[in-house]
Amino acid sequence: MRRDFWKKNGLAVTGILCLLIAWQGRAMETVTGQESVVPEQQEARKVALTFDDGPSEYTMELSRGLKERGVQATFFLLGENMEERREMVEQLVKDGHLIGNHSYHHVQLNKLSKEAAKGEIEKTNQLIREWTGEDPLYIRPPYGAWSQELENVVDMIPVFWNVDSLDWKLQNKERVLCCLSGQVEEGDMILMHDGYQSSVDAAFALVDQLQNQGFVFVNVEEMILE
Repeated sequence: MRRDFWKKNGLAVTGILCLLIAWQGRAMETVTGQESVVPEQQEARKVALTFDDGPSEYTMELSRGLKERGVQATFFLLGENMEERREMVEQLVKDGHLIGNHSYHHVQLNKLSKEAAKGEIEKTNQLIREWTGEDPLYIRPPYGAWSQELENVVDMIPVFWNVDSLDWKLQNKERVLCCLSGQVEEGDMILMHDGYQSSVDAAFALVDQLQNQGFVFVNVEEMILE
């Protein structure tokens, strides 16, 4: 339903949101392409960059580019997309990124039985465990759908977001940056996806610009334990 709504109305809504953000005067200079000078005494502001739905054909380009920029991100992986891509997952870890669980089939977990939901989670956990040698601790529930019942039966920490790039909908670098304009503040969890070239391009531009503003990118664990 959400995707159908955005298919019909997403572009108009995004334009309205961008206008409102600009009107509120919160537009972030770096996201709009303007240069900014960070005072030497300004303390670094931490944000977490997260990517859902991978790995994909774009994941290695994204991982390399983030590593070159000194950025450690968090990748919430889909089990079905991990199949036949073990080397990609191993490389993500080598590049310093944190791996999380995004279910196996991208299903709404709170609509399943407890047994089915646990199966979705554990099937992906098993792949991550076998390929990385570590038990995943963090889960990004698809659609943000979680419940107290799942909390009681799944020994993982659910991770949500408070800044949505809408990159899956917009699939355009400049529009993604417009959507993010004025939204990013210290302590934010930024939601992106690594299944589109436009998302990769937007992520690099966002990182470059926010770093010029004095932001520092950390993974989800560092943010939570801060």
